[in-house]
Amino acid sequence: MPTRSSTVLKALTGVTALPLLALVAPAGGGPPAAPPASATGEPATLCAPAGTLRGADGAYARIGLCADSGGLRLTLSAPASCGRAGSRTTYDCRTTGTWTARHAGNTLTGTLPGPVEHPGPGTYDLTATVHIRSQPAGVELQGTVHASLTLNAPRAKPTHTVTVNRTTLRRATTTTLTYTIHRDSEDGDGSARFGLIGEEASGTRISTTDPRCVNPLVGRHPQTTRLPHALDCALTTLQPGRPEKVTVQVSLGPECSTVVSKLGYWMPEGQALYTGGMLPGPKLTCD
Repeated sequence: MPTRSSTVLKALTGVTALPLLALVAPAGGGPPAAPPASATGEPATLCAPAGTLRGADGAYARIGLCADSGGLRLTLSAPASCGRAGSRTTYDCRTTGTWTARHAGNTLTGTLPGPVEHPGPGTYDLTATVHIRSQPAGVELQGTVHASLTLNAPRAKPTHTVTVNRTTLRRATTTTLTYTIHRDSEDGDGSARFGLIGEEASGTRISTTDPRCVNPLVGRHPQTTRLPHALDCALTTLQPGRPEKVTVQVSLGPECSTVVSKLGYWMPEGQALYTGGMLPGPKLTCD
């Protein structure tokens, strides 16, 4: 059963939109009655009405703000229904833009739709600057909307972790790094893909003698060009209590570069398509 959570429509005063556009609250005299908060904390997508953009010739877009609750990522989206007053034309609406979420004294930002690492349950004050385009063409509106969502589901516990023996690189130096990849869950299997990538323009080179790893191949066949600033490792024996170690060399020239890492992994559910996850690893900086 999807989790339902209380939602609050924030006042939309003091908002500036583009010329000829006005931002007003949804029709009906105020927000709908709030549904009961979840007692189970199950993962779910929760939405709140966020306002209506209005423009010339009766154009309008009713916008909601939605957030995923209970996963490793907090994903914000802004679905919209749009049309023209007095018209029977059915429009599909495309929403782009940016969002800001304030939670427990912290501020998160992103694009629509887009995820960030999930901070956990609590009340999120959401603001989105949106651009609505209709299909067929006829409605195009921009403005800022607000809503508040209370997410009750606890943040999911990570099933994998990545650590590294140091996080700072130096110019004109080759640094040997050892990454340790842990699988902390009995679920899933021992397969994972671990990747590193530096800044291409910096001249960074990442190498290893580990046979599980290669520099990625690019270009059309029969080209054999590989990316010197990236490394891709296929791990197959990750088990709880048996972490994998990957040792690499990162060579910097006179230019600094950060190096980021990611881990992709499988989870159970047999042949279901979306059964894995992606975890950010440590980010290396340069001094």
